[in-house]
Amino acid sequence: MIESIKFDQNGLVPAIVQDAASKEVLTLAYMNEESLKKTIETKETWFYSRSRQELWHKGATSGNTQTVVEMRYDCDQDAILVLVQPEGPACHTGAYTCFSETIDKQEVQAPQDRFQILNTLETLLAERESELPEGSYTTYLFTEGVDKILKKVGEEAGEVIIAAKNRDHDELKWEVADLLFHLMVLLREQKLPLDEVLNVLEERHVGK
Repeated sequence: MIESIKFDQNGLVPAIVQDAASKEVLTLAYMNEESLKKTIETKETWFYSRSRQELWHKGATSGNTQTVVEMRYDCDQDAILVLVQPEGPACHTGAYTCFSETIDKQEVQAPQDRFQILNTLETLLAERESELPEGSYTTYLFTEGVDKILKKVGEEAGEVIIAAKNRDHDELKWEVADLLFHLMVLLREQKLPLDEVLNVLEERHVGK
């Protein structure tokens, strides 16, 4: 792979780092040949600092490492996409992503996507797990760990059953929403992208 990459006149190539689960772009950094080799060898991101003129291992001091899931290069072979599982915030400010500021937000009516909320929720949960804001219920779940999350999934599944047996549509929609939320939290805790679940559904049922 390294032989295929076209480094610029300074021996660098831009590396776009993306959360493999939420698909959120986390940061843009640069790699030289040595940092690219280290990234491949260690399965964690290494970059080249243009200001300090040295290699740096993401998370070496903060602990917020990024485990590499997959690496790709573009059609011109002069940019790299790094899909990662982040352990904590990507940004030095403590934010989940370095791209958290808006330049010029336009109030444009976006096309309706009935499943957009799932994409929004998946990104939000990734932020919550990374930043662990104080007082957040999601922070509580991630801090307590998988046993607490599984308990909540079980409880909410039971509530769905009761609501359905009662033929109460209002109650049922609330309980299903609670169940979906806690299932999404579980997927994030397990580092399993929702896309993989949807792919299974597609493979099972398309054409049937």
